[in-house]
Amino acid sequence: MDKLLLIIKREYMAKVRNKSFVIMTFLSPILMVGMIVLVAYLAKMNDNEQRVIGILNESNFFSNDFRSTEATAYVYFNNITIEEAKDSTAGLGYHGLLYIPKQGTLEKVAEKSFFYSNDTPNTAVLDKLEDIFQAKLQKKKLQDLGVSIADYAAIDNHYEINIATFSGTQNLKGLTELKAIIGGAFGYLIMMFIIIYGGFVMRSVIEEKTSRIIEVIISSVKPFQLMMGKIIGTSLAGVTQFAIWIISASLLLLVALYFFDIELGGMNSAANLPTDAISTIESAEANGNLQLYVNELIKIPWITLITFFVVYFILGYLIYSSIYAAIGAAVDNETDTQQFIFPIILPLMLAIYVGFFSVFSNPHGPIAVGFSLFPLTSPIVMLMRLPGGIGEGGVPLWQLLTSIAILIGTFIGIVWLAAKIYRIGILMYGKKPTYKELIKWLRY
Repeated sequence: MDKLLLIIKREYMAKVRNKSFVIMTFLSPILMVGMIVLVAYLAKMNDNEQRVIGILNESNFFSNDFRSTEATAYVYFNNITIEEAKDSTAGLGYHGLLYIPKQGTLEKVAEKSFFYSNDTPNTAVLDKLEDIFQAKLQKKKLQDLGVSIADYAAIDNHYEINIATFSGTQNLKGLTELKAIIGGAFGYLIMMFIIIYGGFVMRSVIEEKTSRIIEVIISSVKPFQLMMGKIIGTSLAGVTQFAIWIISASLLLLVALYFFDIELGGMNSAANLPTDAISTIESAEANGNLQLYVNELIKIPWITLITFFVVYFILGYLIYSSIYAAIGAAVDNETDTQQFIFPIILPLMLAIYVGFFSVFSNPHGPIAVGFSLFPLTSPIVMLMRLPGGIGEGGVPLWQLLTSIAILIGTFIGIVWLAAKIYRIGILMYGKKPTYKELIKWLRY
């Protein structure tokens, strides 16, 4: 035990005293905050740009249907030809020209109308124009059937069904997706930590192996102790750096947003949030239900979520670090690791993408449950399900305990297999290992 503690201390101090480690520990938060502020500022500047659309309306329809907003302005051309309107639009640098020809019926007008532009027009602009045409056509057809304008206004309301739990508590649309995004953020942190600091363990083993220091070290400690010491020591160094990043980046971000007067809400269009989640938030704002969503998010078991984040973070990192350490022991240089890296990263990528799709659609479905139990993906997928709580309506307790038990068993099994590779690989030089060679080493 004393030897293990010495190895842990040695690895930890070697990492935190490294110049590059110190520089990146304090430089990374500045770069991250700078990137966030830059994206928010660019998004804000982009939203301030107003697109101008010229309209040449030769018909008797659409006289007051196109109304300017902060995002789009409409300029009407009168008593000119279509060619003159095109030249004026291009010369004035407008986003495009909407041409509405003179026809006998509204249906013919809509059929013959065109939108002209130099480049492919913005999809959001086209959607707004199409919605105006669609609403006009619907209103005209209903009027032809005897429906008055007042009746049309009465029926032209978006309907949303009321939802509630069996206990009578009001439920909210899209809450599952929002919770999955929160859990996915925790899972994404685990994935990034594993990729970054798992590689540290691998490079540390390679460096000691190539410098032949390992031959001296291995004479006084067991390979299993050395591997565990490296994993734990590097992990503690990573947690130290990660904690400094979170605290310093949070403080810097608050200061930067205050001084630059930037709101992160303007980044919705730039962020890779699922479309359903964004539409849910917009719908909540429109219907005055945003406070209900805030209340539901407050009810998320944050203590439970953070506690199990730590549990899955530790177990997931230990599993993958053992694999990285085994790879480092099997190769002579970092170039030879490329053939082994992708199979390690693949389950992490699979967990992120499949986890989002499965948890969004059905957090209790067989795919979501299966991936939350499979040890190489459970640290990420299970965290996507945990914001729903544990027990009724959330993750069943037996699934949570089974997932943790499988992770612990898998960790012990991988450490045992990795130690066998480690025992032989750390003393192998000048030979590129193959999967076939690794299987042979496991049999020794």
